[in-house]
Amino acid sequence: MATEAELVLAGLDPEQRLIAEHLRGPISVLAGAGTGKTRAITHRIAYGVRTGVYAPERVLAVTFTRKAAGELQGRLRALGADGVRAQTFHGAALSQLGHFWPDVIGGSAPQILPGKVAALSQTVEAAGMRLGGEALRDLAAEIEWRKTSMLSIDDYAARIDQRPIPTGLTPEQLIDLHTRYAGLLEERRQIDFEDVLVLLTGMLESEPRVALQVRERYRFFTVDEYQDVSPLQHALLKVWLGDRDDVCVVGDASQTIYSFAGASSSYLLRFGVEHPNARQVRLERNYRSVEPIVRMANRLMRDRPGALTLTAMRATQDPAPEVGAPLTSATPWPNARPGPGRSLRPRRGQLHPLSNGSRARATKRRPSRARLRPRSRRAPRLPRSPCCIAPMPSRPGSKMPCVSVALACECTVLSVFSNGQMCVRP
Repeated sequence: MATEAELVLAGLDPEQRLIAEHLRGPISVLAGAGTGKTRAITHRIAYGVRTGVYAPERVLAVTFTRKAAGELQGRLRALGADGVRAQTFHGAALSQLGHFWPDVIGGSAPQILPGKVAALSQTVEAAGMRLGGEALRDLAAEIEWRKTSMLSIDDYAARIDQRPIPTGLTPEQLIDLHTRYAGLLEERRQIDFEDVLVLLTGMLESEPRVALQVRERYRFFTVDEYQDVSPLQHALLKVWLGDRDDVCVVGDASQTIYSFAGASSSYLLRFGVEHPNARQVRLERNYRSVEPIVRMANRLMRDRPGALTLTAMRATQDPAPEVGAPLTSATPWPNARPGPGRSLRPRRGQLHPLSNGSRARATKRRPSRARLRPRSRRAPRLPRSPCCIAPMPSRPGSKMPCVSVALACECTVLSVFSNGQMCVRP
């Protein structure tokens, strides 16, 4: 009979199982979209807890959003790893900073600034300038980039010619506003979210006693979405680890989305250089999409740094009604999965994939009597139904593959416009 620990591994594919069984030492997981990376890392942690290798209270799973952290926490709880903490970088850092601040600095920790834009608006006004909302947001983004890149104001000034200047500002004014903003926060005894990471990293580097307590508390680390780690977050992870290397990082270089905030996929791609004894596992079995979608994704990502070659594990797409079938409340959306008591009927003004560009207009009282409103006679637009993405030039009447997140099929080209868009029909 299988033990409880072995049951955790049941249902994992071979690569996911390799990840789950690698409990000690550094491991890098290159995971494409839909390959089950969250399943792999949660089962890895649960397997470590069930086998006794991990004490649950000494495991820290880190991700980038509170929603993702909540999902990790829920999955771990369902797998019996209740004591494991799943937090964001900022959440974990804020907790530790608040805990150690009274002993190391004295008094209570500074208050967190609710948002940069309001403070920057006051800073700009105090400097005798006026900026619009968009320019203020650009200025806030530059301050965030400077801090996550671990640059002082002087270092930033040396690179100012390489950075975008918000509209309405000169380089000298931009540097002056950085200085004034820092002075305003110090005067108010406030810190922003980037300062939370800056202060904790500095505290752990300068206070060995504090670093020792944190390392005693957390021994095993898992970092999700590692392709979006910034230099500041990477530095914090290093001081958390110390001279240990029990860390699992997971990511996909093709899904980097926080480059504007200083993130770099190089930390993921060069993990083996930083940890020479690290193991690397690639998750390339895609369980989410059908083969045409996966094939197109591979074509788009080919030759990019860290690109994965995905393999579709779904043999066919979900069945859909025949083209031309009447649009009724029973007509399903492709690949839809309704919850209990939920209807698959299109909402008001939403396009059904088989409606050939027509909108469904249904009353709230009698949704079963849906009527189709034909488009006007003006120039046709590209339909927004899931079956309307044309990946290559074609001509009216020809057949071509149609690829989208929701549906993959063969479509007939109805019109080709001067801007390269096409109106197609399943």
